[in-house]
Amino acid sequence: MHKTLVLIKPDAMQRGLAGKIITRFEEKGLKLVGAKLMQLDDDLLSRHYAHLADKPFFGEIRDFMKSSPVLAMCWYGLDSVATVRRICGITLAREANPGTIRGDFGMSIQCNLVHASEDEENAEKELALFFKDGEIFDYPVKLYTSLYSEREQGDLK
Repeated sequence: MHKTLVLIKPDAMQRGLAGKIITRFEEKGLKLVGAKLMQLDDDLLSRHYAHLADKPFFGEIRDFMKSSPVLAMCWYGLDSVATVRRICGITLAREANPGTIRGDFGMSIQCNLVHASEDEENAEKELALFFKDGEIFDYPVKLYTSLYSEREQGDLK
């Protein structure tokens, strides 16, 4: 699978950074194949953060993620999960490398601007949580000949 989920979190939405974040992925050569602005609810957050539901800080995460709409996006490209995670930087934003989204714009572990799927298995599960059938699109990108070798273009199919 070459698709991954990215959520532009409430802190980035409040700071007006959505465009800059999207630009990072586009400039890298990833293809945006799904996007929607969403107000998250308790049910979706409980399913998305099921692995954290028993942690004492889960309520704080839930409240933060409900504090503003998020922009849910599906990005496509070779090794998209790993590529997106490198572009985002490590979770503790103040320690993230300069040049990453979190390294350039963030300071917090919670207010760290973006969520990115951690591996291909989670990407598939998360995309199914945030997108319904028909909300992720496949369309040709003419620039692939400038982004990928012929062999890599075949790997995208």
